[in-house]
Amino acid sequence: MSTTQLDILDPSTWPSRRSEAWKWSDLSRMTRDAPSRSAPVAVAQGGPFRALGGEEMTFGNGHTPGTGHFQARGQQTLRLRFVSNTVGTGHGAHASITLEPGADLLLLESHEGLGTTYFAHNRVSIEVPVGAKLTRIVLAEDGEGATAISEAKVSVAPGGTCHQIVLMTGARLQRAETHLAHSGDGAEVRMDGVYVLKGSRHADMTSVVRHSGLDGVTSQLTKGVVHDQARGVFQGKIVVERGADGTDARMGHHALILGERAEVNAKPELEIYADDVSCAHGNTVGALDESALFYLQSRGLPRDEAQALLTEAFLMEVVERIEHEQAREVVRQWLTDRL
Repeated sequence: MSTTQLDILDPSTWPSRRSEAWKWSDLSRMTRDAPSRSAPVAVAQGGPFRALGGEEMTFGNGHTPGTGHFQARGQQTLRLRFVSNTVGTGHGAHASITLEPGADLLLLESHEGLGTTYFAHNRVSIEVPVGAKLTRIVLAEDGEGATAISEAKVSVAPGGTCHQIVLMTGARLQRAETHLAHSGDGAEVRMDGVYVLKGSRHADMTSVVRHSGLDGVTSQLTKGVVHDQARGVFQGKIVVERGADGTDARMGHHALILGERAEVNAKPELEIYADDVSCAHGNTVGALDESALFYLQSRGLPRDEAQALLTEAFLMEVVERIEHEQAREVVRQWLTDRL
């Protein structure tokens, strides 16, 4: 079942662990009763990226005062905000974004959970044409008791560029999916992720990149830190179709487990049907380096502070890949506040 077939108001459409793509994120166990539809809610201007300016598109409990479509021309910044401010109800939203050829769009997307125990399914469709560049930065911070699914479908034409990073703090069940169609022929994709989970929060970062043209480039780096009895899930797949010769695709997932009952499930995959490609993936899950902890403690740092310092250094490698300096600093501070 694809996520687009999911109706957040109809639990009979919610996938279970019997579906391979959802085996670690059993959505069907969240409830057997259909949630009522969320009422519209007004959303004040702002959000975590407010200081960066640009235009703003908002969805409050799935409702928007606009059309839900944005056309990017030239160099622009769009703050796309999905705000959930309700208790026990469900809602979905869909935003579509199209870049003109040669456009350069900084898309600052936030999923803001102001309520609890809500059910949300937010979707974004993005078209990156020839010579255009998309930088998509996503901050996902849902309520602890929420069930929140987000899905992005991105199409990158020859000569296009897409740089993406998704940062997640989890929820009762939080899942961010990216499905990217990579046309090759000079197109370049960077798709990164960070998850920081505490308590009993659950975050699932799932992505599929399909290379269909010659000489495409993909670089993917995801890192996570899981505390207490939280659970992190990473499912990354890169598919190189027949005829996509010359593809260069790299994927890495690395996670730290900082709780005795914490858990990380990872499934990096490469499916290669072409010749003359350069593809690799790596995956590591472990604990902090005890020798590094000992060294910092010997220099007078309490263990908790030493652990926080090493954790921050571990995750910031991903953040440093953000090219936009002001956006990088906002993300750095957002992440530091949650460590």
